Amino acid sequence: MSNFVKNNDNNRTHQGEKVSITVEIALIIDQVKNSVWLFGIPSWLFGITDRSIAAFADGYLSAVEIFQLFTASFFFLSWLYLKPGEGFNSNDLEPSQYQEYLYRTQANKFKLKNRHMISQEYILPFPYICQIYHLLNLKHLETVHGFSLNNLKILSISYFQPTHSGGIIKFKTLLDSPANPLRIWRQPIVEVDLILHTPYTVELNIPVYDNKRIVVIFHAFPLNDTEHQFFVDIYSDLEWPKPLLQIILHFASCLTIFEDLPYLRALADRNIERLFNSNRANLGSNHETMLLFKRFVELYGSTGETTKLIEGGD
Repeated sequence: MSNFVKNNDNNRTHQGEKVSITVEIALIIDQVKNSVWLFGIPSWLFGITDRSIAAFADGYLSAVEIFQLFTASFFFLSWLYLKPGEGFNSNDLEPSQYQEYLYRTQANKFKLKNRHMISQEYILPFPYICQIYHLLNLKHLETVHGFSLNNLKILSISYFQPTHSGGIIKFKTLLDSPANPLRIWRQPIVEVDLILHTPYTVELNIPVYDNKRIVVIFHAFPLNDTEHQFFVDIYSDLEWPKPLLQIILHFASCLTIFEDLPYLRALADRNIERLFNSNRANLGSNHETMLLFKRFVELYGSTGETTKLIEGGD
């Protein structure tokens, strides 16, 4: 009898492993589909913007240009409509596999929604490239945000990896002051991730206590050559009362934006071409704290058309 029970338990274990593997594959396929769909959005926006700039460059719209703009816009709306949902249904998987698949997908959606804390949106009277330079310059955490971060120090760069559309840099930071209020969330020395996802999206990923994290997603979009739209979304799995955490994060985000304004104004007063010129960037960005901005220039600063797009166009 004991051998029978043992064999039965082994069979259940193997079946459970097969279910989990199948569900993992299904979730990976869903993730790939969603990644392709998300990547397509900035690609379509880039194409529509490029066509618009080319069409309005001479101040006259021909019938062919109108047709091209209409077609690109139609395909973009179709792409948005084709947002992938759940990639599998009850006919594709066994009942036990489909039940786990549904549970995992719904749990992931709920987890992401539950972790979203705040959103903020601004229209700032500075060129878009100033914001990108500011976000990707690690030293600004010490200088521009010396007050809000209470003299946080950057100790070292521990990792840098270019990616197809950006790059990842990891750096160690130190809360030098024993009275730094950030110590209620994190250890004195932690490794922070800064990720350039696209020319418009930057992620700041900060570890806090008990393997929790605070993730800040920045989106910057050029409106014209002197303005850009700036979005801040903050996510966290900290087990604090959500209303209290939202109040703290709103206040902290507003404070950092307020600190940014003089710095962005000073950048805007400089020659933007000087910030974006590849040769200048190679000379001025050799310091490891500027590796991510240097990567940005390598990817998006090679052509005049890209420069025109980044700066908002004429």
